[in-house]
Amino acid sequence: MTAFADLAQATAWVFDLQKFGIKFGLSSTLSLLDRLGLDYRKGRYLHIAGTNGKGSVAAMLSAILSRAGYPVGMFTSPHLVSFRERFRLGDEEVSAHRLLALINEVRAAVDIAEPPTFFEFATAMAFLYFLQEGAAPIILETGMGGRLDATNIVQPLISVITNISRDHQEHLGEGLLAIAGEKAGIIKPGAPLVTYARQKQVLQLFRSRCREAGAPLYQGGTDFKTRGKSRGSFDYFGLEQHIPGLALNLKGRHQYGNAAVVLAVVELLSRDGFPVPEAAIREGLVTARWPGRLEQVTQDLRVLLDGAHNPAAALTLAQNLKQACNHGRLILVMGVMADKDVDAILARLLPLAQMVIFTQPQYFRAATPRDLARRAQPYGLEILQTPRVAAAVQQAQSLAGPEDHIVVTGSLYTVGEAKEYFGEM
Repeated sequence: MTAFADLAQATAWVFDLQKFGIKFGLSSTLSLLDRLGLDYRKGRYLHIAGTNGKGSVAAMLSAILSRAGYPVGMFTSPHLVSFRERFRLGDEEVSAHRLLALINEVRAAVDIAEPPTFFEFATAMAFLYFLQEGAAPIILETGMGGRLDATNIVQPLISVITNISRDHQEHLGEGLLAIAGEKAGIIKPGAPLVTYARQKQVLQLFRSRCREAGAPLYQGGTDFKTRGKSRGSFDYFGLEQHIPGLALNLKGRHQYGNAAVVLAVVELLSRDGFPVPEAAIREGLVTARWPGRLEQVTQDLRVLLDGAHNPAAALTLAQNLKQACNHGRLILVMGVMADKDVDAILARLLPLAQMVIFTQPQYFRAATPRDLARRAQPYGLEILQTPRVAAAVQQAQSLAGPEDHIVVTGSLYTVGEAKEYFGEM
């Protein structure tokens, strides 16, 4: 295959791999890495699964480990605006020049008889980039599930399952235990599991899997925890450490639980040759960024971006809005994927709003504004429909008064297009 000289053409080719859909299994990724001649087993990994909070945990871990002086790599998904966001060394996204080179190198190794999915191709790019750069540790976020996720070829230093709630049931199975079973697939022999899952049956399943694998289990709320204090600070009570008076850059009280997971992982990493001073912990937590989650838009302080894309995330957003929106109207700009639990997402958020503008991000799985408006009829609020996200945000701004609040939500794809509208690349 002729190498691409233009990054736009190269990324368009990669995105076209989405036509192969979602494919569970490890063989395609393993074959691709083998054809690249890449020994992925040399890497030292942190593997993160869970329904919500994966990206926040990854971002905080990366920030802390970077401040401790480690050349940490981080692979996350999806991206909001640029494909480059998925591949980070420390605080820096992969450069455009290097991204083009990675695409060409992995593409040259593709077997046309076994074409990879988009996520399998991106995962191979991540392994190639981080191993070439000598990144350590390498933080891998699962794309979906765990057991058959393309990232699940590694033997990690530590496995993380942030939490479990209902999402992607058409792929992961019906009910919490089916979903938990898929995510528990990242539990590996001897590698500690850190989790903030709270459901009794889910924890029993994790304990059973950990016993079978000889993997220690560390449970949030029992083995480690945080306690919120006044003015947004919190204390950490860990496996061995107690760190008082910590502060977070990421917004929302739910981030305290994510931070607890992060700090438990940091404690365990010190046993694997990655000691982290307290100063790096403090600095990392106050500088970590994870856009699109309770993110206030600097160009218009009335606008909040939050990619609440499943019922649990929508509930967390609703809880934060109840605290923050104590005056003025709440105007929602919503675009949701059709394969999500749309009714449950709407049920969490619409009762708080006075107006909703339904829109549709440019992604093949997106629900139509017409369908969303039909589902919203019972809530008795003002309903508008605007096909494009940028136009919907602009309309909300024109209708909002100085005391009103605008929340763009329902999907990270919706939030990503809103960020493009505001010129945030």
